Amino acid sequence: YKVYKKMLADWFKLPENRAINKVDKFEEEVKKKFVEEPGQMKLLIVVDKLLTGFDAPSATYLYIDKKMQDHGLFQAICRVNRLDGQSKDFGYIVDYKDLFKKVENAIEDYTSEAFDNFEEEDVKGLIKDRLGEGKKHLDELLEKVRALCEGVEEPKESVEYIRYFVGDIPEDTAQKRQMLYKTVSSLLRAYAQLAGEMTEAGYTEEQQTQIGREVGLYSDIKDEIKLGSGDYIDLKLYEPDMRHLIDSYISAEESQKISGFEDTSLLELIVEKGIEEAINTLPTSITDSEEAVAETIDGNVRRLITDEQDVNPAYYEKMSNILDEIIRKRRLNALSYREYLRNISELVGKMKGKDNQSGYPRSIELKEQKSLYDNLGENEDLVLKIDSVVKMTKRDDWIGNKIREREVRFALEDQLKEFGMEDDTNKVLELIKKQDAYK
Repeated sequence: YKVYKKMLADWFKLPENRAINKVDKFEEEVKKKFVEEPGQMKLLIVVDKLLTGFDAPSATYLYIDKKMQDHGLFQAICRVNRLDGQSKDFGYIVDYKDLFKKVENAIEDYTSEAFDNFEEEDVKGLIKDRLGEGKKHLDELLEKVRALCEGVEEPKESVEYIRYFVGDIPEDTAQKRQMLYKTVSSLLRAYAQLAGEMTEAGYTEEQQTQIGREVGLYSDIKDEIKLGSGDYIDLKLYEPDMRHLIDSYISAEESQKISGFEDTSLLELIVEKGIEEAINTLPTSITDSEEAVAETIDGNVRRLITDEQDVNPAYYEKMSNILDEIIRKRRLNALSYREYLRNISELVGKMKGKDNQSGYPRSIELKEQKSLYDNLGENEDLVLKIDSVVKMTKRDDWIGNKIREREVRFALEDQLKEFGMEDDTNKVLELIKKQDAYK
């Protein structure tokens, strides 16, 4: 009881004599956190609660350490029998009381009388051979990943994988990459769940070694492709527990940091630290090959151009043409590796604003003004008038609001008429909507 009072006091940050009156609120908050924020509430201990009317799809393990039977036991089992998207394949029961020997013969199908009061999706296939199912699942995922990588050219090293899954236009291969990321993530989970019991699952020692090596390879490939395409910025890192399992079973070595990016992209590192230091943050599997380094940098630059294209179409089309020419010369060996790095570094500096005022009049200093200047024939007077009138006319949340958009459109059209460009009103309006400063 004393421990319970202290727990409530810590939870609500109140004195114990006041916190003890908030038991119901505590239970509601804990249940909500367990369901909605499973990463923050990984373990929930109950005695006679939450066996009915409680749905937490992310709950994966149920530890039973009390006598249960029949209806109550099946209710408990159903708490972990709901799938949760791609992050959960099975529910697991850890039975400390050896209860299942009493009921295993009764579990044949959800149509039996014992399951009349249960939903079909809860009890269908309620208990399966975990190791058998795990082996089947792992084998299927290995075959799926192998098939996804089948088109990669020999010798199938980093540069070939990056070229195949990133290419010269990363958005064209985005679907292929996403399928690889998704499948490899499932493979890692399947392997981690079975890694300590591979022999019991029916794998020979040779097969275990081969599978461990192969899973490790695909894990590294996935990370390298993320780096090469710039996708690593948008995708979550492995959970710490998953990373520990992978490192424990795939390699006996301590885990290694795949990059020094953290919250900084490769291109930002190039601008802030210089291209040589940025390259040093890449994994050795990439830095061992100058070609792989170049493909990785190319993919990241291309990704930036694609992401920013709508904000300033004219400027980024020019940057895209420059990148194409640099890549063309590099592949024809018309540029040395050092010359390539220097050219890329200059290009990234321009796109990241290192050379902020190059080519613009002094009055054109804001990002949104530069975008208008690049796309409106470099007309300084027109840009300044449009910038001013939009900022004066727009109201909060105007984009998507028909009346407020119409106000901006009319004001914009009046300015464009002065320059004989009223026919471009819709085009300019769409460009304005892409600028953060006008939102």
